[in-house]
Amino acid sequence: MKRRAGEREKRMKKKKLLEELGKDRLPYMTPVDADFHQLWKSRYSKLIFRKSDTVPEELHQMVQEAFLTLREHDCFFQDLVRIKGKDFVTPVSRILIGNPGYTYKYLNTRLFTVPWPTVGYDIKYCSPQIHDVCKALIRLNDYLHIEAVKALQNLVETKEINDTTVIDGEQNFATSLAEKESISKDESSCCVQADNYISLKNRTSYNMTLLNYMDPLQMLYLKQEPYFGMGDMAVSWHHDENLVERSTVAVYSYSCEGSAMAESDEEILKGRDPAVWHVGLKVAWDIETPGLAMPLHQGDCYLMLDDLNMTHQHCVLAGFSPRFSSTHRVADCSRGTLEYIFGQCELALQNLQTDLDSMALSLKSLETAVIKQVEEIHNEVEFEWLRQFWFQGKRYLKCTDWWLKPIAKLEEFWRKMEIMTSLVLSEFRKEEQIEEQRAKTIRCFLLVLTERQRLRKEWTARALRMERHYFSLLIGLDIIKAVQETATNSRL
Repeated sequence: MKRRAGEREKRMKKKKLLEELGKDRLPYMTPVDADFHQLWKSRYSKLIFRKSDTVPEELHQMVQEAFLTLREHDCFFQDLVRIKGKDFVTPVSRILIGNPGYTYKYLNTRLFTVPWPTVGYDIKYCSPQIHDVCKALIRLNDYLHIEAVKALQNLVETKEINDTTVIDGEQNFATSLAEKESISKDESSCCVQADNYISLKNRTSYNMTLLNYMDPLQMLYLKQEPYFGMGDMAVSWHHDENLVERSTVAVYSYSCEGSAMAESDEEILKGRDPAVWHVGLKVAWDIETPGLAMPLHQGDCYLMLDDLNMTHQHCVLAGFSPRFSSTHRVADCSRGTLEYIFGQCELALQNLQTDLDSMALSLKSLETAVIKQVEEIHNEVEFEWLRQFWFQGKRYLKCTDWWLKPIAKLEEFWRKMEIMTSLVLSEFRKEEQIEEQRAKTIRCFLLVLTERQRLRKEWTARALRMERHYFSLLIGLDIIKAVQETATNSRL
């Protein structure tokens, strides 16, 4: 309900903003504008930019080779996401790499990590090349973590974080964390330091990276940026979802600028160069502050610090050349890890017992609250995990089969919960229960079952739409290829 209310509020804000604009467009600035840096400093100061020449060359080489390897192995995939009750295929192709057993959910789609090398986990990759990819990305993750700590330290020093009660503690801790993540043992400040250690670690320790890839020349259509007239968008205006509050997002960008279309032949009168990829930023739902369009070149990085992701929105503006990015984030995984969902299953199965003599299964309790909890967990396992995985998570088998064992375990839990649903139905046919209590339990039970039936129909429809998308994609690629061949022949 909260999610739906939030979506309605966003739609109303967007409608109001577009109505206020009419046919006009809001102003925005790029680095060629005289007031660009003043605008950046005053309204977008929590956007930190690192040019490629500040990043170690060895790291550039490792990461860029990793991107190309993933593309060669066809490991980037378009997602079928749900917006306003409708399914859409993302123009950007993605893959999630991160901590073993972690997932990331956005726009009603759950992605499953390809686990990067982690102590204590036996991870078998499909090839040595995929192992090297994951190793390179965890190296990048460590580097961006250190850069984020430094940036937060600078932010504290300029007193832009408003929580003045912990500024000194955060500043001192940021310095020590950047050096070796060590904490002072001073008895008089150990409690403050410990609190700040948790705060900064939660906000800068990236547990995954969402990798993106798009070749604009392979797209039949790209949506136009609606507020400023910034041109083609690869990713529309948004706040990143399901992150730890006030955590930093770090992005490494790599556009293939050696391609033939990397430079624009058009005379640029004003605004951004359409040949170059940009990240766009704006103050959320504000028509007074000009927007910002920051060009992105090979190996550039940027950080969105503190509450920037909450107070501002960002988009990605397409250039002409193919582009990769690695977006490192501290995902809120309170409900998105194997540890969490296994715990939920164990909680539900506590209500199932086996007779030692007959081995017959029965329920320990028929209390309404217990039945409701078990059936809601049943729905969560099926629709938030199993169907999500088999719908698109299995594509990661190109990288590793790591998820197959835990998913098989979840399926076994689900089968037991299906039996528990049957046992509840059997109990309802008996007459021993008090009528009033029986009626209350039935009403509660039917609500959960009705929702399960609705979701099963919805997922069946989504699977059909995905099949149709892949069919149309093949046709679309044939059309693009034919157009490109025609253009080549006409030039000859």
